Amino acid sequence: MRPRREDDPVDRPRKVLCVVGARPNFMKMAPILEAMRPYGDTLRPVLVHTGQHYDAAMSDVFFDDLDIPAPDRFLSVGSGSHAEQTGRTMMAFERCVAEEAPDLVVVVGDVNSTLACALVAAKAQVPLAHVEAGLRSRDPSMPEETNRRVADLLSDLLFTHCREADENLLGEGIDPSRILFAGNVMIDSVLRWRSRARAPRGFAGAGLPEGGYGLVTLHRPALVDDPSKLVPFVGTLVGLSREVPFLYPVHPRTLGKMREFGLVPEGFEADLSPLPGSRLHLCPPLRYLEFLWVMDRARLVVTDSGGIQEETSALGVPCLTARDNTERGVTLTEGTARLVGTDPAALPRAVAETLSRPRPGPRLPERWDGRAARRIAALLDAWARGEPDLGAVLQRLVTPAATRAAPAPGPTAPGHRPSRPEAPA
Repeated sequence: MRPRREDDPVDRPRKVLCVVGARPNFMKMAPILEAMRPYGDTLRPVLVHTGQHYDAAMSDVFFDDLDIPAPDRFLSVGSGSHAEQTGRTMMAFERCVAEEAPDLVVVVGDVNSTLACALVAAKAQVPLAHVEAGLRSRDPSMPEETNRRVADLLSDLLFTHCREADENLLGEGIDPSRILFAGNVMIDSVLRWRSRARAPRGFAGAGLPEGGYGLVTLHRPALVDDPSKLVPFVGTLVGLSREVPFLYPVHPRTLGKMREFGLVPEGFEADLSPLPGSRLHLCPPLRYLEFLWVMDRARLVVTDSGGIQEETSALGVPCLTARDNTERGVTLTEGTARLVGTDPAALPRAVAETLSRPRPGPRLPERWDGRAARRIAALLDAWARGEPDLGAVLQRLVTPAATRAAPAPGPTAPGHRPSRPEAPA
């Protein structure tokens, strides 16, 4: 850990820049911000939205659904190539760091904002924490693999969500004292908001029976930008939809590619309508609570997303991962996911085998218990107070007595400051 200045008073709250940039970050940061509220005497979170992905459908509605406060800083980075986006984020975040003078930067996940803000923090000699550290696909062609590897290398605190991630970091020579197995913050959000999830408008009349449809999410450029891959994949889904209907919430960019490749007829509206001659229904991107609802009620999910592999495991929904590798191996060994590859010819057999078996129950690996964010907040509080051994703090937090004393946080009334948790720290 980069040392605190000798003249730095220990009795002031530590300013913590909490960075989000894209849709997957929001459900990871939301429970952390909530869990930090009781630590106002030691931690002062400042929410920074880089604007890496920004429109009302992909950003604002997630803040509303997850009760995330409005960002304190919005950097308006926008889209672009990986280099353009990373460079613009670094320039904007460097100015933010200079103006805010933070004591700690917290990044989550593996998007370009994660990499850019980690680099800025390291160059500015600001301590850095990475939530969801240690994930490895070992596929150098994935931009996310570069992002997460560099962020881990630069981070002072590495909050992991599974034992496999710990082993990956140790195998790369990371100091064990920097590795803190806190649990899965994305599952915190799933468990908290599952009971409040709601159906998308118009779903009841769309011909998608609860428990009897498949859910599709395909968004990676390696798949959707290549007509030799996307065209046969969509064709396979159209064929499979004769046996089981599918819902595909499609990103506007992907829908544009589908139009370009002749997969969507002129004038077709992605409003839960099926493609002509099929039961493959398309709709716009869904709000978080809507997507959680349709995922929870799906018979199976076909996805190339990382986080959805974890969410389906927690919900007990079979997940067919349309990738040749995954950084989330725990979903294969302890969850409900199965790698089916990117060749659509393998999909019909995988779907048939899945439909032949009952839907599994929820599968929650170690510390996917809805309390990960509380552990992270308690560890950040211990760091702010100068505790020398955060590993020992974590061990106290995961004892049965501490777990019983730490109920999951709920919504806080306006103007009410929560009391400090009684879990040992």
